[in-house]
Amino acid sequence: MRKLAKSKDNAVIFGVLGGLGEYFNIDPVLLRVVVVVATFIGVGATVPIYLILALVMPDGEASADNTGSKKKQTSPFGSPKGKPKRKEAEKIEEEDWSDF
Repeated sequence: MRKLAKSKDNAVIFGVLGGLGEYFNIDPVLLRVVVVVATFIGVGATVPIYLILALVMPDGEASADNTGSKKKQTSPFGSPKGKPKRKEAEKIEEEDWSDF
């Protein structure tokens, strides 16, 4: 049986909900939705409980299939973790008033 620990493979902020999802065999996205909805509804204990779990839960280990490969991890928003890609500014002429 798997130990209760923060997830390294399925982490968005601290990996708490990813670790809980792996431990209880529940989709972590479902847990994230429940926590966000509970926070917006006004259940006042969600944020403090999450922060306490982030401090108390031990760090998990990366899964065995990811340790051998140097695969680039991406965030759920599409850009690689670390340095986000920046779009270069489009150059326009200063005297162009055609939009007005």
